[in-house]
Amino acid sequence: MKKSFLIPIVVLVLLFSLVGAVTAITNGQPDNERHPYVGLLVFDSEECGGGPCWRCSGSLISPTIVLTAGHCTDGATAARVWFDEDVTSAHIPYPFYPYGGPGSGAIEGIPYTNPDYNSPENPYGGGNGLPAFSYRDVGVVVLNEPVYMNTYATLPAPGLVDTLKNKTKLDLVGYGVQEQLHGGGPPVWTGLRIRLYAPSELVSGNFVHSAEYMRIALNPGGGSGGTCFGDSGGPNLLRNSTTVLAVNSYVTNSNCSGVGYSARVDIPEVLEWIESFME
Repeated sequence: MKKSFLIPIVVLVLLFSLVGAVTAITNGQPDNERHPYVGLLVFDSEECGGGPCWRCSGSLISPTIVLTAGHCTDGATAARVWFDEDVTSAHIPYPFYPYGGPGSGAIEGIPYTNPDYNSPENPYGGGNGLPAFSYRDVGVVVLNEPVYMNTYATLPAPGLVDTLKNKTKLDLVGYGVQEQLHGGGPPVWTGLRIRLYAPSELVSGNFVHSAEYMRIALNPGGGSGGTCFGDSGGPNLLRNSTTVLAVNSYVTNSNCSGVGYSARVDIPEVLEWIESFME
């Protein structure tokens, strides 16, 4: 990761041989089909020779539109998504990552990034500072074929997050890493590709960047679940609803603890951009 203290929670797909102890830390639990519209995304990029390069999570908001994070779609040339709760068997053997193709169960699609993502005109300035590098961190994947479900994720009303009280209850869903592998070098996050669910809450309803971000609790010790690498783009849902308030954007340390930041999708300009793909 390029940033030591502001870390997009995307997972690089090209992995390595690692050995050592593992410890689950996200305090999640198997989703058990609570959120069948949340899928595992894998993106191709020229950075990896045109092949699979990183993984994220996303929410199906219509038969052909998956909502995710902008830093997941940025630089990607193609994408694919699985909606199986356990995607582990849909690809080459662990610890390598999904690649798609015949028999994998993946649906192919085209990634698009919000045009304001990391814009030099954003009010927080350019560079890597909080939260300039992830401004308007929203993307979509337009699928090549429709996926029909009984339930889809839904977009919020404009400005809904501004009406929420501190400690509003949230549901976090994603396919992110769950464990650290310890070998000869620094610990590396990894984990099976399983959709997990965890409860969380707003840390504060009003802070310096609250016009663009939600700040969420990532403290398993306090009874909250956490988001980590691979959960980028996954939804922050209003508790017991299908309403996506924000998409997971970044964490502030490599241990995925403390607080995380999610890009709000209830901003009118962001909603208008998302909805333009649904027309």
